[in-house]
Amino acid sequence: MAPPLQVLYADNHLLAVLKPAGLPAVPDGSGDPSLLDLAREWVREDKQKTGRVFLGVVHRLDRPVSGAVVFARTSKAARRLAAAWKEEVRKIYHGVLEDPLPPGADEEGEIRQGLRKDRARNRVLVCGAGAGREGAKEAVTRFRLAEPGGDRRLVVLEAVTGRPHQLRVACATRLRPLAGDLKYGARRALPDRSLALHAALLELPHPVQDRVLRLGAPHPRGGIWAGWRRIGDNGGR
Repeated sequence: MAPPLQVLYADNHLLAVLKPAGLPAVPDGSGDPSLLDLAREWVREDKQKTGRVFLGVVHRLDRPVSGAVVFARTSKAARRLAAAWKEEVRKIYHGVLEDPLPPGADEEGEIRQGLRKDRARNRVLVCGAGAGREGAKEAVTRFRLAEPGGDRRLVVLEAVTGRPHQLRVACATRLRPLAGDLKYGARRALPDRSLALHAALLELPHPVQDRVLRLGAPHPRGGIWAGWRRIGDNGGR
């Protein structure tokens, strides 16, 4: 049974919701309910709509990842949000590395990589420092320790670009694998089969109004996320 939908923000132009880990963002081959299905049903009930409910998919999160997801409620909003997503939207994630960064490792920085998607294996490969080589596209990720001098597993990640599996690969190749991310080198699965990556904050221009929305998403409760609650949920700067 799918969990009840948690709405972060709603108006006539967009809907922001919290995606639990393990729930597909859109329908997939599993036949399981998706976040898109739940969001459409919420709009149908809240707005007392009959017939088909339009929701435009602006971006997605991997199934094992939790956090904020935005859907467009009109085709106009969908076009404007899609255009803004590449350069105007700030995307902040919180992660928990499987192992701490060693003393002396950089506590913040920028990771630039050329990434290529192997669709047959649903896996992303690093192909060099930039775009073009072997069909790779450039991925840019900023990182910093959330608690310098404290728990060196807690990281704040900013996806400057939006490549598939970008943050997972950046952590696995340049920091440490994210906890639970067996695809990219973690040794152990988490009990709920999730991985420790959470879309914590989105800052985006409203598609119609002249203002910026700041949409925060609370962390999952318990388990691997206990350290984040100790230091607070605010990972943005």
